[in-house]
Amino acid sequence: MKLFETASCTALPAVPAELHDRILAAPRNSETHRELMEQMEAMHLLEERWPSAASPLPAEFTVAAWNLERCLDPEGSTALLKQHKPDIILLSEMDAGMARTAQRNTTADLAREMGMGYAYGVEFHEMDLGGETEREFCKDDYNAFGWHGNALLSRTKPLKTALVRLDDHGHWFCPETSDDPAQPRVGGRMAVMAVIPTRGGDICAISTHLESATDAPHRQSQMDRLIAAADAFAPGLPVIIGGDLNTGNHLPNADWQLETLFDSAKRQGFSWGNNLEGMTTRKSRITRWPTRAMKLDWFACRGLKEHGADIIPALDLTKTPLSDHELIVGQFSI
Repeated sequence: MKLFETASCTALPAVPAELHDRILAAPRNSETHRELMEQMEAMHLLEERWPSAASPLPAEFTVAAWNLERCLDPEGSTALLKQHKPDIILLSEMDAGMARTAQRNTTADLAREMGMGYAYGVEFHEMDLGGETEREFCKDDYNAFGWHGNALLSRTKPLKTALVRLDDHGHWFCPETSDDPAQPRVGGRMAVMAVIPTRGGDICAISTHLESATDAPHRQSQMDRLIAAADAFAPGLPVIIGGDLNTGNHLPNADWQLETLFDSAKRQGFSWGNNLEGMTTRKSRITRWPTRAMKLDWFACRGLKEHGADIIPALDLTKTPLSDHELIVGQFSI
């Protein structure tokens, strides 16, 4: 597995019918999963659409990070984001060509509404329609593409971008490790990186999503791999990482303070100082009966000044939940 990949396209290619049939019939083990991932072209590409020309971001800039839980409502999500005027948006759990979100490319729709460009990478190819509550949103009995992934949006075009794969062993493909066998998937956790110009100098921004169905050492290994990728991709540049790190998931009492990734990142020069106290999950239209409140969503930065952050309730104007994660917003500068 390469540390990162830099190939891109303007529209991710669909999984060919013959390969799709092989995926459905394949034995559920890690060796087979790696072979299938290697054969899926979209697993090695970023879908990118950027403005042809744009000015650098200001030296002090605003970053939003949000797990949008499939993005059932791109328009409502855009309306909330616009209130906080982000220069960079780091998104996870974004659907493209899924029946549960009306086959929409939710990242492209949200970026267009925000007047921003984007890079989108596939985390998973969903082999079915999703969980029980998600199926209630489906009007089709098929997925046009079956993509589910992470995205990075910016007001200015990056100088370069990359996709980082954090695992390829098939955590959600193999029955013995899947958190929900009813949601079989090909793929694995990943990140989108971009070098973005600001008036204070270039920065490396990273949108990521770490594994939920695992333990603290595994998540630390994913964070360490991500930092190694950033060091190789953008050596010497300030770095901002944002997203759903799943801290505390599957740990006793969902205790995020038991995670080892925080100290590991600190040893590598990162600060966690720009995070507001408080939990970042909530009841939503999909997650209707959450058993616990958790603190999953974070900013980590290196080489940047931190100017404060907020946790924003993930509610539209009618108080309808937009996600099971709150929106986090932080201010940074070089």
